[in-house]
Amino acid sequence: QVQLVESGGGLVQPGGSLRLSCAASGFTLDTYVIGWFRQAPGREREGVSCISSTSGWSYYADSVKGRFTISRDNAKNTVYLQMNVLKPEDTANYYCAVTNGRRNYCSLSSAFYDYWGQGTQVTVSS
Repeated sequence: QVQLVESGGGLVQPGGSLRLSCAASGFTLDTYVIGWFRQAPGREREGVSCISSTSGWSYYADSVKGRFTISRDNAKNTVYLQMNVLKPEDTANYYCAVTNGRRNYCSLSSAFYDYWGQGTQVTVSS
């Protein structure tokens, strides 16, 4: 059974950092494309970052470019999202999602992904 569990969220002051983790079980991540999404109350779900399954090619939304870094550790079957210089507008529930397939590209469209985690809350506030 495919399962994704996010962790690492919490309350942080503006300018601070958090590292989110997404642990996979029931399958191995090495052939999956991975995406991170977020959704704030009253807003649509937004693609934040993604990473391909083969080349390690990654992509970021303009709103997080230069501040967030996605990485994957296939040995630990885990993907990470390092978030630096956090802003109040980064406050949201963050989700990881995957789709199977050896691809050297990824997508920030939620329709691209098949399996989703339950999310972890990130709150940026002083």
